[in-house]
Amino acid sequence: MKMFFRGLAALGLGLAFAASAAAQEEGETAHYPIRKPVEQEWSFSGPFGTYDKAQLQRGFKIYREVCSSCHSMNMVAFRTLEGLGYTEEQVRAIAAEYEVEDGPDDNGDMFTRPATPSDHFPSPFANPEQAAASNNGAVPPDFSLIAKARGAHRGFPTFIVDIFTQYAEGGVDYIYSLLTGYEDPPEGVEIPEGTYYNPYFLNAPSLAMAPPLSDGLVSYEDGTPETVDQYARDVAAFLMWAAEPHLEARKQTGFTVMIFLVLFGALVYLTKRKVWAEVH
Repeated sequence: MKMFFRGLAALGLGLAFAASAAAQEEGETAHYPIRKPVEQEWSFSGPFGTYDKAQLQRGFKIYREVCSSCHSMNMVAFRTLEGLGYTEEQVRAIAAEYEVEDGPDDNGDMFTRPATPSDHFPSPFANPEQAAASNNGAVPPDFSLIAKARGAHRGFPTFIVDIFTQYAEGGVDYIYSLLTGYEDPPEGVEIPEGTYYNPYFLNAPSLAMAPPLSDGLVSYEDGTPETVDQYARDVAAFLMWAAEPHLEARKQTGFTVMIFLVLFGALVYLTKRKVWAEVH
């Protein structure tokens, strides 16, 4: 049955791409992204999905060593890192590596101090203007909820199929595709100076962010391949956790509720038969 739904989705996407190509030939405005993200396999997908703690820790390492120089996570507190499998002592040590602004002190002055688990990840820039000036005029988006806030519209009939397959990973599929999708622009396609062609970008054919990942950029201690594909997959999974750290508990609760509703429905049906059994 799942293959049947996927077949319908593939047929619908093929028709959509054909319509898009015809529109471009007629000179109409192109729609973005140029390529739709490809659905990936994730440990947390489906009604019984769970996070891979080792993958989340690798993704956090990518964020710390690569992404955090430009992207903030203002809504994520250090204490939630225990959800990645870190101990309380490890979380305290990680937080202490950052400095946050506090105050005012007794003299009315603001000051900086080492972060504690109750603090949130600090922004790498003092204000949006400084962030834009450091990134070709574009303010890097905050990463706290980006895995839930981003995602290409899948269109008809795919969005109907998603109801039955419970597809909810559009954001992480988009992040993975974007990070691995940089390439040279096709012949005849011009992009603004200082931008980089990426057919998976939601808003244009290119974006101001240069390719952030390269093979061997970050060292993994567990022997996991140090490739762009693996880096992108790990950091996308971490960003999914950042956006929805209680996903596993939500799915467990949902499963329990469904079992309750099935049993309750059965009891109501049996009660109805009992009450109306002798009524003619």
